[in-house]
Amino acid sequence: MSVVNQRTVGKTRLCPHCRATILESANVCPACKHHLRSGQSAAENMHPSFKALNVEGTVRPPAAGQAWEYSMVMSIRNERGEEVSRQVVGVGALLPTESRTFTLSVEVFTPEHEW
Repeated sequence: MSVVNQRTVGKTRLCPHCRATILESANVCPACKHHLRSGQSAAENMHPSFKALNVEGTVRPPAAGQAWEYSMVMSIRNERGEEVSRQVVGVGALLPTESRTFTLSVEVFTPEHEW
């Protein structure tokens, strides 16, 4: 049986520093990287166990071309292919002399101890 109560798995709250929606079990905000709590029991103390996905790519417009505009969109789909979340993460413009590197990572959290 897992230490984490099944009623609280996936429960969210707002980071008190940056107001991002984060997992209630998080010790560090993944958005602003501030530490959130200390002194929790093993049952409440969740740490990233591994990165299930890590993708990085760079966008560069042609040196002789015109400026490009971009929108970084993130979507999450369930096992049936239905979109459960979609967000525009950032927008901007690139001059021919500029580039942007985008990184997407998915961290999986598991209980430290199981009984």
